[in-house]
Formats: sequence, C-alpha cells, structure tokens
Amino acid sequence: MNIIDETRALGRTLQQDPRYDRLQEATAKCDKDKELQDLIGNFNLLRMNLNAEMQKNPQDTDKINQMKADLQKAYDATMENANMTQYSVAQKEMQDLLNRMAGILNQCAQGADPATADYNPCTHDCSTCGGGCH
Repeated sequence: MNIIDETRALGRTLQQDPRYDRLQEATAKCDKDKELQDLIGNFNLLRMNLNAEMQKNPQDTDKINQMKADLQKAYDATMENANMTQYSVAQKEMQDLLNRMAGILNQCAQGADPATADYNPCTHDCSTCGGGCH
C-alpha cells in the first residue's frame, strides 16, 4: 500500500469518528432550518451592502459605523440560533481533530517517532485556551 492509499484509508477512518457524524448532523440541521437560512441571507446582504458603501463613500463614517453595528446584530442573531450553535461546536471539534492529525504528521515529517508524536496547541497564553491545562 502506498502513502496515498493509506491516506484514503485514514479518510475512511475519519468518517467513522463520532465528531464527523456530529458535524454532518449539525450541517443537515442548519441546511433545513429556514429561520437560520434567512438570518444567514440577511447577514450576507448586510455585509455586501457594507462593503459596497465602504468602497463608494468611505468618508461617511457615521453611516458605515451604523452599518457595522447592524451587521454585528445580524451576526449575533445568527450565532444565537440553536442549530448554528450546535454546528459551531461540532465544526470546532472537527477542526481540532484535523489540527491534531496534521500536527502529528508534521512532527513525523520532521523525524519524530510516530508512536509518540502528538500535537499540543498550547501557546502558553492561557487567554487563548478553551480546554484548560493538561
């Protein structure tokens, strides 16, 4: 088996992980949630309008600041949706897993022992951490 075949096998294993299932389920719920889709559409429209206004009238800071505030409110409303919250958690879990996998592979590519290589995202800045010390 070559390295690409082994990578495909790893991909199949990844798709059997519960984090993968949670992300797929959360994505499907978001796709079916009409209220959420409307919130996302409104957010995107406000963002496009803000970008256009910033290009057209960058000196109109009052209008731009109001549009930014409206965009923030739309973002907050979107992120408060239960399905979006569930999606955000599931997406972060999957991204953390992928980061760990990539970190291990990178260490192995630099000569680390595959049996003991691991990934620690610690920045030694506790304000950046969501998981606590190990």
